[in-house]
Amino acid sequence: MRTLLILPFLLFASGPLAARDPLGVFGAWGVFRDAAPTRCFAIAEPDVRHDEQDRRPFVALASWPGRKVGIQFHARLRKDRARGTPTILSVGTAKFPLVAGRADAWARDGRIDAAIVRAMRSGQWMRITARSINGESFSDIYALRGAATAIDAALIACARRR
Repeated sequence: MRTLLILPFLLFASGPLAARDPLGVFGAWGVFRDAAPTRCFAIAEPDVRHDEQDRRPFVALASWPGRKVGIQFHARLRKDRARGTPTILSVGTAKFPLVAGRADAWARDGRIDAAIVRAMRSGQWMRITARSINGESFSDIYALRGAATAIDAALIACARRR
């Protein structure tokens, strides 16, 4: 059932779907590989879908071997974020301020990407909280069951393609 929920939103992710190879589903997380440029990623949707969302949110952790990026955190926010307001990722008791645009958020650097992955490996849930352009706070919550295995599968898939 969760696979059916993951697959439709991939139409909105970057890159042509025909070039995307599905590698597996681990808990709430799907793993895919793109051929050009080579990129492997673990991806999930929030546990709850909200009626008042502007777009379909997701979190992806991608490996870009051609860019020598081991793993990079990216979140698509469900609402337009108010300029100048913080976007925070919480995993257990760890909190990570994210660099955010109107619709997307990232870790500040590779060191923070690695810290996020470490926290995800031992957590059960993660939450992304931001403030929308109308001033309301919003959060998306992601189950981390299967995340560690999905991240490892993405890293291995791209390591084999080097």
